[in-house]
Amino acid sequence: MNKKRRGNKESAEGRKIVMATKEQTSVSEQFRTIRTNIMYSSVDKPIRSVLFTSATPGAGKSTIAANMAIAYAQAGKRTLLLDADLRRPTTHYTFEVMNRIGLSTAIVSDVELVDLVKHTDYDMLDLITSGPIPPNPSELLSSKRLEQFMNTLNIHYEMIIIDSPPLLSVTDAQILSKRADGVVLVTNVENNNRNQLLEAKDLLNRADANIIGLLLNQRDVRSGGKDGYYYYKSASEKSWHHNLKHKTP
Repeated sequence: MNKKRRGNKESAEGRKIVMATKEQTSVSEQFRTIRTNIMYSSVDKPIRSVLFTSATPGAGKSTIAANMAIAYAQAGKRTLLLDADLRRPTTHYTFEVMNRIGLSTAIVSDVELVDLVKHTDYDMLDLITSGPIPPNPSELLSSKRLEQFMNTLNIHYEMIIIDSPPLLSVTDAQILSKRADGVVLVTNVENNNRNQLLEAKDLLNRADANIIGLLLNQRDVRSGGKDGYYYYKSASEKSWHHNLKHKTP
């Protein structure tokens, strides 16, 4: 599932899938816990679409998004993974599918949903890749066509997981946050710092995004280390600052 393509560029590699089976590993159980936390993050309005983003590149947001999509599918939810990173998309590498058409195609032309959706090896999980990389991603994501397309997707799927570009690089994630019921900010504790996360949070607040969580992703693959994913609910300003102080559980 995670074969490397030619070249050493990060964007040309699939992301690691740890939810491929229903085995009760510690990491897969953490993804299921995140799924439960998201479900209970809103009482009045069910969360049916979640945007995963990060402050800076390399935090692991695409890995998290792919595995969370599988986690929802394994729970029996009709799930769509939408690659809305129109700059450095990765889901077509992760799931080993073609990327000739996708989200960018849907925005600029009339394409039937059935022609855009790619079925995966996982029951209940569909995928829409980014499509060809456009010269004007922010303009496309700001368009009325995207809003209409998201409304169509909401009719067909119980959960939509959206992968987006980092917040501090471009405005895409801010724009996309308006189309999601909730936003989870992902960080790798080895690379990102507190000031960057607070700046990213401020950008989301300016977009009136519903920030439902901060996910700390710590990867230590050397010396027989383990992959760890730690989730903290962001319910208030106070809890947010408290969570940023704790880089390990």
